Amino acid sequence: MTAAPTAPPIPGIVTEPMARGMKVTIGLFVAVPLIAVALAIPVAWGGWLGWTDVILAGIFTFIAAMGITVGYHRHFTHGSFKSPRWVSGALAIAGSMAIEGSLSQWVADHRRHHARSDEEGDPHSPWRYGTSHRAVAKGLLFAHVGWLFDGQQSSIERYAPDIVADPMLNGISRRFTWIVVASIALPAILGGLITWSWMGALTALFWASLIRIALVHHVTWSINSICHVYGNRPFTTRDRSTNNRWLALPSLGESWHNLHHAEPTAARHGVLKGQIDVSAAIIKGMERLHLAHDVRWPNPARLAAKLKDPAMSHRIRGWHAGLATTKPAPRGPSPDK
Repeated sequence: MTAAPTAPPIPGIVTEPMARGMKVTIGLFVAVPLIAVALAIPVAWGGWLGWTDVILAGIFTFIAAMGITVGYHRHFTHGSFKSPRWVSGALAIAGSMAIEGSLSQWVADHRRHHARSDEEGDPHSPWRYGTSHRAVAKGLLFAHVGWLFDGQQSSIERYAPDIVADPMLNGISRRFTWIVVASIALPAILGGLITWSWMGALTALFWASLIRIALVHHVTWSINSICHVYGNRPFTTRDRSTNNRWLALPSLGESWHNLHHAEPTAARHGVLKGQIDVSAAIIKGMERLHLAHDVRWPNPARLAAKLKDPAMSHRIRGWHAGLATTKPAPRGPSPDK
């Protein structure tokens, strides 16, 4: 039997084959938490949910989600702010606890996404199959989870050389497996110690590990899928990124995705009045505590110039002192355009 032909490489896009074992591992981390979600109601109805589980699930969900949005995304991928070394290390570990891939691989995939957003070569565009209803439905599924099994990974050497070159960050990336183990085991250990029972450990494992992993995963993946199809587009971009109000709180502000693609390095994504951006508030708090500096807050004049409807310029949140900065925002290691 002859091997199936591989797709020809896309000019300017560098990928690497994915090992079969990696696909199996990803499949387990997608399927098992989803099974836990399906069992959540009967488990809770059976009395296997206590305040210890709720508190641990809330804490670990926040750490993982914040690690992705503030750490992996705004800090490492786009350089929206700088931090002391120990803060950067903590953010890298927190993001790794979301179990969405190592820091270096996540950064590489996301930079490639911005380089080819909704074009050929985008690792997770929902528009890859066309614009018919059936094609978009298929594309949404691919952008949400199917791309994880696509068989190709963005080249870390090409798209995240700064992460590889940093001994601390590269070391954290190389130890991703151990962080995954800790991310799953810690809630169970804490639940057992707090309740001093094996049942406390088991229920904490269920709610603060499995359910938490599923929630953080699917909120993140919804930015890839939903926020490139459904929502409004007040800012001019070269892709189909959208703002989605319903995902703003669970995504900690990542769902103001249209602005993000208009100004990728901006530390704030929710720049219009009424747009809640928890991640930006965290970064602002870090700035006040001297845990973040050189923060690239959006510039009102630049934002107004990118609005499709100039009459909306009064909605730009100019009251935020940080928005007045005019410091240029370099894109860091730039993937092929």
